[in-house]
Amino acid sequence: MIEISVYGRGGQGAVTLAELVALAAISEGKHAQSMPSFGPERRGAPVLAFLRVDERERIKIRSVITEPDVLVVLDPGLLEVGDVFSQLKEDGIAVVNTKEPHEVLKSKLNVERLATVDAMDIAKRVLGLPIVNTAMIGALLKATGIVRLESLDHQLEERFGKLAAKNKAAMVEAYNKTVVG
Repeated sequence: MIEISVYGRGGQGAVTLAELVALAAISEGKHAQSMPSFGPERRGAPVLAFLRVDERERIKIRSVITEPDVLVVLDPGLLEVGDVFSQLKEDGIAVVNTKEPHEVLKSKLNVERLATVDAMDIAKRVLGLPIVNTAMIGALLKATGIVRLESLDHQLEERFGKLAAKNKAAMVEAYNKTVVG
């Protein structure tokens, strides 16, 4: 089983990211669950979402993830709020939305494996909005291969309707621009 924690702020789409990837995993015949964890529900407040995917067995755990295999950070400002990476498994990977060059950020963080992309730039250009969730799905898929890109097609259409094509474009561009290492 792969366990993923997604850190963001209200309005960035952390909960939607976890839900869409879970649905895509289920469409591939995998077992998956997603769940949110947040305090005051307001735009800009810290939000944490959890995602579990297992290729073989039904997921029976219903608790928060305390030691994720993958940590996704939608808001680079959260890197300054304590050590969000302290929970990451030793062989885990962090997927971060950042403007900083990959090697510069990697030297600052205490992580062995890192994937980076400027999802905010992609979201603003492609979507016209500072909502990074679909771009960060692309980064997550590039870093982990947890599901195939095309497995998100139906979920994006269901969730975003007329805006599905733009969200898919953001996801694909982020996938192609994500640096992993």
